[in-house]
Amino acid sequence: MSSIDHKRLDKIVADARKAADQRAEGYRERALKIYPWICGRCAREFTVANLRELTVHHRDHNHDNNPADGSNWELLCLYCHDNEHQKQIEADRGYTDSSKRGGGATHNPFAALQSLLKKD
Repeated sequence: MSSIDHKRLDKIVADARKAADQRAEGYRERALKIYPWICGRCAREFTVANLRELTVHHRDHNHDNNPADGSNWELLCLYCHDNEHQKQIEADRGYTDSSKRGGGATHNPFAALQSLLKKD
């Protein structure tokens, strides 16, 4: 059994994080210069004070696809960005329509409440 070189693994992870941060910094800054500071879904407007809540979404979900013209990007607020990725996760799992997922909750926690109240 060979020993694990933790220093080497830590360096690999650190280098990968640094590269991802540099990549994100580059396209985020470019997107903020190209597009108005408005969420592309809910139309919420942003200022310098809350700009950290505006994210760059990759339309094709490929974070390495960063054309200079910004055609693969759209600015989304945190909430809309999370929703967009949730839709992608559901599509990957085969959920394309929320009505096809089955019924909602079937348990009624207050079903016996009326009979309990009448006992008094």
